Amino acid sequence: MYLKKVEGPRAVTLPDGTVLSLADLPPQDTKRWVASRKLAVVRGVAYGLISRGDALREYSLSEEEFDSWIMAVAEHGEGALKATTLKAYRQP
Repeated sequence: MYLKKVEGPRAVTLPDGTVLSLADLPPQDTKRWVASRKLAVVRGVAYGLISRGDALREYSLSEEEFDSWIMAVAEHGEGALKATTLKAYRQP
């Protein structure tokens, strides 16, 4: 079996014991950002699987958009990334 050479880790273990790998990250051409895909990218950056710069570049995200995802998870938990609950967590 051939493994493509990549810089950095191929997988990281999260505090809850689950493993997050490069294969768990969404495809680079993702257009529809559901909560689970957003969370995978946020966790990937937070635990060192992918760098912040790589995430912004590969997924064509703005710093403001990505920072809003991080703040939503930090302040309100994973549920805050859902588009249907966005209004409940938005600051006035």
